[in-house]
Amino acid sequence: MGTFESDDETEMTIGAKRESTTQAGAAASRHHELRSRQDLERALQESRESEARLRKIVDTITEDRKQTEAALQWSTALLAGEKRVIEMIAQGEALPHVLETLCQVVEEQSSDILSSCLLLDAHGTHLRHAAAPRLPQSYIEAIDGVAIAPSGGSCITAAYRAAPVVVSDIAVDPLWADYRHLPLAHGLRACWSVPIISLEGQVLGTFAMYYREPRSPSPHELHVLEQIASLGAVSITHQRAAEKVRQDERELRQLIDFLPQHVLVLDKEGKLLQANKTMLDYNGYTLEEMQGAGTQERIKRDLHPDDLERANSERSAGLSREVPFEIEKRLMGKDGRYRWFLFRYKPVLNEDGHIVRWFATATDIEARKHAEDRMRNETVALREDIVRSSMFEEIVGSSQVLRKILEQVSMVAPTDSTVLILGETGTGKELIARATHNRSKRAGHAFIRVNCAAIPPSLIASELFGHEKGSFTGAIQQRMGRFEAADGGTIFLDEVGDLPAETQLALLRVLQEREIERVGSVKPIPIDVRVLAATNRDLEEAVADRTFRQDLFYRLNIFPIRIPSLRERADDIPSLVEYFVERYAKKAGKKIKNINKKTYDLFQSYEWPGNIRELQNVVERAIILCDGETFDVDETWFKRENRQPSGPTVALATALEKREREAIETALTNARGQVGGRKGAAAKLGIPRQTLESKIKTLGINKFRFKTR
Repeated sequence: MGTFESDDETEMTIGAKRESTTQAGAAASRHHELRSRQDLERALQESRESEARLRKIVDTITEDRKQTEAALQWSTALLAGEKRVIEMIAQGEALPHVLETLCQVVEEQSSDILSSCLLLDAHGTHLRHAAAPRLPQSYIEAIDGVAIAPSGGSCITAAYRAAPVVVSDIAVDPLWADYRHLPLAHGLRACWSVPIISLEGQVLGTFAMYYREPRSPSPHELHVLEQIASLGAVSITHQRAAEKVRQDERELRQLIDFLPQHVLVLDKEGKLLQANKTMLDYNGYTLEEMQGAGTQERIKRDLHPDDLERANSERSAGLSREVPFEIEKRLMGKDGRYRWFLFRYKPVLNEDGHIVRWFATATDIEARKHAEDRMRNETVALREDIVRSSMFEEIVGSSQVLRKILEQVSMVAPTDSTVLILGETGTGKELIARATHNRSKRAGHAFIRVNCAAIPPSLIASELFGHEKGSFTGAIQQRMGRFEAADGGTIFLDEVGDLPAETQLALLRVLQEREIERVGSVKPIPIDVRVLAATNRDLEEAVADRTFRQDLFYRLNIFPIRIPSLRERADDIPSLVEYFVERYAKKAGKKIKNINKKTYDLFQSYEWPGNIRELQNVVERAIILCDGETFDVDETWFKRENRQPSGPTVALATALEKREREAIETALTNARGQVGGRKGAAAKLGIPRQTLESKIKTLGINKFRFKTR
């Protein structure tokens, strides 16, 4: 029994142990199950987290890819836009068109983008509309001309600060406090603006991007915005520089066209490329017509034949030497007349020192050429004056008859009327002519004297009016006449009564038309000359003898002045003697302190047939012979006219001379001073007029005393 109980106990113990083991196993199984479930849940959680992270990574990669694609798209668009803009700049497109294209480059990237470009005005204080393809017109008009300020909207502030201004939501941003109603009314909520700045740091304007929803820019979008602004700065700067160049060119062209000189641009071979308006107006051709004629054809057409060979030779030599040079030549104008020009040529060199162009100017030197000819003529006249300087330099005297003459000079001098000065030889007609000129408005210009009696009849026309080359034998070059030399001044025609008939006709035309024709030319030359004429002949008598044109006489006799002989103004003899004594004593280096009364009486009793010129010569001779301080003359110098009868032969000669004088004076009285003509004194005496003129001069008869006025 004990053994069986032990076995039972053992079995019970074993059972208990088995049950216990079973329970423990179950518990362990449950525990293991629990742990497995927890591990599974943990793994699932980790899987979900890994999936989330993966999704996040994928989203990030996707977003980055989208941004990269967007950036690539922007970069491609910017590159294409930059190329388009540069091409437009190179083609000279207008700035508004270029900026409009720049805005379109931006707006083509998204339908949500609206862009705007504003430019500062010339004062740099207000923004003006330049381009905005999509912005509403009413909004553009509202913001056009706004003043820049520290605050007041994105563009206003960006231009003022010279820095980007980003507003993500216009509705709440205080920067738009005073202006927000404008964009909001047009459905605009975001505005990013950057200043357009030149390389010199000058604000030129602003570039802005608008959105209809609130939005903040990415760094890449801000970079793109700045790139667009930089491209805009290049466009604006280049266009303004180009416009400045064009404006400078226009101003330079206007300035060159305004110059009185001819301005030409030639290529390195001398072919005409450009000419200013002054030259084209002178020639009467367009630039194309001048270019089309060809260089040699144009030169032959426009140059004076006499200058052609010389000018061509000098031009070819100058161009070949490749240094500045000058040429004087005559060009034909559109009126068919030639004028003198001074051409100055200057080469334009490139960086290598080679000639690429020639600049040339042509200055009208016609007046200078005339002045040179006039100077030559005046030099001749001056030499003649020096030769005649022994006559007298001043009007000396105070007699009543002289004062009357000077009153007439004072009245007629300020006018341009022709003056005819009449009087015997040696009375001072030229002196009166000079006094008339010196008191006139032409006193600052030339006074040209022509002695008509001293020039051969065959040359008088050439001397007065000039001649063309080849117009007669010996005319080897063109020559200016005395009338041209006196242009603007006065010409004094001394001994005008001795002019040949054909020259009288030419002079008449000059007085009527105020123009001359050179010998050998048919082209009239206008002149502005006052004419003073003088003669010791009786022109009325010459008209009656048909040796002087009546119409010319009336043209010359507008204001006649008759100069009295020295015997008619005897009261002036002492003054004249004192003047000439002082003058020639100084010239001879002598001191004359006294003039004795006997000398005065001798001078005043003499008739002086040679008038003042004879008095002058006598005084000069006496000064030469005078060896003291008292001036006197040898009485024998005057005995030819005052000699007394010394014998029968002399008495007979004196008697004949007296009777001859009486006969001539009687004839002159009956003819009222007229020498020639059918009713003249010569006809009454039955002798030739020339013979009577000679006798009147020999006997010292003043024929003017017998005229009745």
